[in-house]
Amino acid sequence: MFYTYILKSEKDGKMYTGYTVDLRKRFKEHTEGKSTWTKSRGPWKLIYYEACINEEDAQAREKYLKSGMGKRYLKNRLKQFLHLTGKILPEARNHDPVRSRDRRTH
Repeated sequence: MFYTYILKSEKDGKMYTGYTVDLRKRFKEHTEGKSTWTKSRGPWKLIYYEACINEEDAQAREKYLKSGMGKRYLKNRLKQFLHLTGKILPEARNHDPVRSRDRRTH
C-alpha cells in the first residue's frame, strides 16, 4: 500500500501534502524534523490520508490534492472536521461567497 497524506502545521496552520509507503514512519520523520520541507514548521498534525494500491496512483493523487481543484475537494471533505475544531483552511479565510457567486454569473 501507498499513502497520500495531508499534514497541518500547528505552528503556522499551513498544509503539507505528500505520499509514502510507510505512513507511521514518514509522520515520525516529519515530527522529528528529519524532512527538509517540514522541519522548520512543526509540530504537525495528520489531518487526512488515503490508501492506494500502487505508487503511481498515490503520486497522481498527491499531485491532484496540490492543485486548485484538489484543495477545493479537501476543503469540502474536511469541512466537518474544520467546523468541529473551529478552524478553517488558510485559503478560505478571505473567501466571500457573494463575490464568488457574482463572478460565476458574469
